[in-house]
Amino acid sequence: MTRVWNFSAGPAALPEEVLRQAQEELLDWHGAGCGVMEMSHRGKEFTSIVETAEADLRELMGIPAHYKVLFLQGGATQQFAQIPMNLLAGRSADYIVTGSWSKKAFKEAQRIGSVRLAASTEGDGFTRLPTAEEIRLDPFAAYLHVCTNETIHGVEIPAERIADTGVPLVADMSSHILSRPVPVEKFGLIYAGAQKNIGPSGLTLVIIHRDLLGMAPLSIPSVMDYSVMAENGSMLNTPPTFAIYIAGLVFQWLKRQGGLAGIAAVNTEKARILYDAIDSSGGFYSNPVDPDCRSAMNVPFVLADPELDTTFLAESKAAGLMALKGHKSVGGMRASIYNAVPLAGVQALVDFMNDFARRNG
Repeated sequence: MTRVWNFSAGPAALPEEVLRQAQEELLDWHGAGCGVMEMSHRGKEFTSIVETAEADLRELMGIPAHYKVLFLQGGATQQFAQIPMNLLAGRSADYIVTGSWSKKAFKEAQRIGSVRLAASTEGDGFTRLPTAEEIRLDPFAAYLHVCTNETIHGVEIPAERIADTGVPLVADMSSHILSRPVPVEKFGLIYAGAQKNIGPSGLTLVIIHRDLLGMAPLSIPSVMDYSVMAENGSMLNTPPTFAIYIAGLVFQWLKRQGGLAGIAAVNTEKARILYDAIDSSGGFYSNPVDPDCRSAMNVPFVLADPELDTTFLAESKAAGLMALKGHKSVGGMRASIYNAVPLAGVQALVDFMNDFARRNG
């Protein structure tokens, strides 16, 4: 079997070590006589899995005790509605829109209650972050929502630009969570779909400050109420057990890589060599994003001659480079270089890109 270099935006690559361990434990987890998919979520075996996963995640991210960690379902898209359902409490919230996902979050929140557009860079094609002067915040907002990494447009908020605005900061970190250290205490709520840097699809992670619990009206379903889910240890209903198990293995793998500081150093180098290949191609390739906010996880790029796109995709696939086609809304190419994509995979992509440019430039 030959595994490809997987640049899919999600569901995305998983560490090979994790996949092999899951393979070994599929039929019999630690002598239990059955696999994780078959065991009760109430039993002591799975309880140990979820407790270890949470402890490892808290260690990796430095999550303080006054934050609750929830393992939920429904994807980050469900959180677009669940967040205002829980946090608006009859007030208004602010949204900064820097790409497709924050725009979708804003539109969904409008279905729930009163929300304001505090800033948007859509007029510039979502290629930059708004300046401080462009952002109009309500000091009495229930919360401020941002997407710290836009998967489609490749715009990332640098850690140093995350500031205290005086209201709870809510962040969609789906496509770069666990890729670098995070100042958790600057956020009221962090959420992420698992299928990029955490594990397989079906799991959604929510990290929420305890002060934001208990604000939901009684009219919302219990399964959508963060406080109810927290009180029940994320197990009001059956959780996505196998996805949590794989996430736990990923957390352990990350600890072996030196934690988030260790993986961030690798990610920085991966992004550097890929952007260098784009920028040094003499215009054959280009990335439209302001260099000050280029994503280290999702790298969109276009060819100067779009008629070469089909050939590029066919030849890259033949070379073992998978899922490089850009999102349909922006076109071109996109390489998602998440934690599980090793440096060797990015180097293989860069070598192919350089060779393709020499042959077609």
